[in-house]
Amino acid sequence: MLPSRSLRHGGRVLVVDDDPATLALLDELLQSAGFAPPTLVADPRELRAWSDARGFDTMLLDLDMPHMDGWEVLDMLRARYGENMPPLIVVSGDAQRGNQVRALSAGACDYVTKPFDANELLLRVRMHATGHMNRHLLREQRNELEATVQQRTSALRQSRLQILRMLGRAAEFRDNETGAHIMRMSHVSALLARELGWDDERCELMLNASPLHDIGKIAIPDSILLKAGPLTPQERELMQEHTVKGAAILRVPEGEGNELLAMAAEIALHHHERWDGGGYPGGLAAADIPESARIVAVADVLDALTSTRPYKTAWTFAEALAFIQAHDGSHFDPVVVAALSRNRHRVQEIRHHFQDADIG
Repeated sequence: MLPSRSLRHGGRVLVVDDDPATLALLDELLQSAGFAPPTLVADPRELRAWSDARGFDTMLLDLDMPHMDGWEVLDMLRARYGENMPPLIVVSGDAQRGNQVRALSAGACDYVTKPFDANELLLRVRMHATGHMNRHLLREQRNELEATVQQRTSALRQSRLQILRMLGRAAEFRDNETGAHIMRMSHVSALLARELGWDDERCELMLNASPLHDIGKIAIPDSILLKAGPLTPQERELMQEHTVKGAAILRVPEGEGNELLAMAAEIALHHHERWDGGGYPGGLAAADIPESARIVAVADVLDALTSTRPYKTAWTFAEALAFIQAHDGSHFDPVVVAALSRNRHRVQEIRHHFQDADIG
């Protein structure tokens, strides 16, 4: 972080020159022109010990110095500051055209020969210092603007996620008094996705898309959704439509590129497909079923079996896991089932964390 400074006072100036008379002259000249007291360095070797936190708005550098010449100092400063190097003006008694070109090529922004005209030097220093400070202010403003945009984008993203989660819970509340089911199955789905090699970004999508897997239930009549007894064939057919209706609700117009809703629609449509092709609505089999839906199918059934429903009592975790393992390769993807079996203890931790009584 560079120290604060004011354009009104001309900014901070570093002067590197082994001639005491030149240092004294530049010190008096700069301060009389309204600059802050400059930093005067007679031995350039001292610069090596300086912290990168030191900030200047202009640097004046002699070339012909003992111990460490101006070329070495220029290289060192350029390496230290990189793209943020303050403007550096070479003030040298060497008027050779070749050295002027070399200095400008090495990173200097200007070249003034000794003896110099005081007014001309001050004009050059002020011009370069003002430009540097303006660029510094623009960088700060840009960084503040970027930070504000990131904060607002994050807040908007969180608001959208909260809305989506509430939509998922709205569907679940119709046949689950607490809605904790979607919290458990979404975290289990994300856990299984990570176990299967998904990266952080896709696991985050899974976590936030999977709660919408049953959003289509809002279009199913309560007489079917909440029926305590077995469904008739016609009622079952109507119930199965929640997959298609859910995908229709979540479908994003082409070109909008919303990855979250795209995955949510994919899961809503296919999470009742079976590995052996006996599921619905498309009768897809094996790898033709999107992996996201294969993962959610396991997590959803696991939690449904271990939850109380109007038509059934809750199974134990061991019973539910045994059922899923028994249908490995028929109903469920064997790879996903293996991932569940390997992570059974972590899944139970998720279930313990998101209990029905804890989520209203």
